[in-house]
Amino acid sequence: MTARNIDRLIDIMAQLRHPTSGCPWDIEQDFRSIAPYTIEEAYEVADAIERGDRESLRDELGDLLLQVVFHARMAEEEKSFDFEDVAGAIVDKLVRRHPHVFDTDNHNPESNLRDDWERQKAHEREEKSEARGEIPSLLDDVPVALPALTRAEKLQKRAARGGFDWEELGPVIEKLEEELEELKAEISNGGSAERMSDEMGDLLFSCVNLARHLKLNPENSLQGTNAKFERRFRDVENTIRDDGLTWDKVGLNIYEERWQAAKRRGL
Repeated sequence: MTARNIDRLIDIMAQLRHPTSGCPWDIEQDFRSIAPYTIEEAYEVADAIERGDRESLRDELGDLLLQVVFHARMAEEEKSFDFEDVAGAIVDKLVRRHPHVFDTDNHNPESNLRDDWERQKAHEREEKSEARGEIPSLLDDVPVALPALTRAEKLQKRAARGGFDWEELGPVIEKLEEELEELKAEISNGGSAERMSDEMGDLLFSCVNLARHLKLNPENSLQGTNAKFERRFRDVENTIRDDGLTWDKVGLNIYEERWQAAKRRGL
């Protein structure tokens, strides 16, 4: 996208938000109402990448850019910041976090780039907390809106930097088994939905911890299983339909038989 098109996009957004001649839907939006669309567009970008569809990726990146421009326009209207400030902030951050590229005279070539990056991020989080009058924490600025598995992993990684982590895999697996037993106990004792939800959360959190120790991305692992389930279930549906059967005539035994057949075919 050329600078001219970026300027045009910003101007179009201003027109859409014009209080008298703009689009009624765009005018009535605020940061909260637009936030779900921003998240949705980010997922659609990821989906296009996963499918290897470059044309869709181009379009979805445009939709995501629109979200940035939309938020920047609303901020400009309330005189908080504008699109130029947004671009300037990320430019400054990139330069600050890459001294090995932009400040080679003062950068130690022997230093670990990953450690330098994390130290800089930690310093920025501390400054933000202090500016808000809060006590800094390793867990600062882990977005609440992240998918739960991803957020759990990030929280655990942050805590691990402070030494709050097991060094060996054994205790991680033991904790997972312990949480499973606690959930089973709640089920056996007729525990409330709230108690079972609490124990289920502990179990999932421990699953994320195990994935992290195995150097696996839990979100990717679950996405892979979701895709596998979808492939196999669609195949089961197709074979049942091809055999002239109807859903009311199919029992779990037939489902399981077709599922195992799909599994044997590598689906």
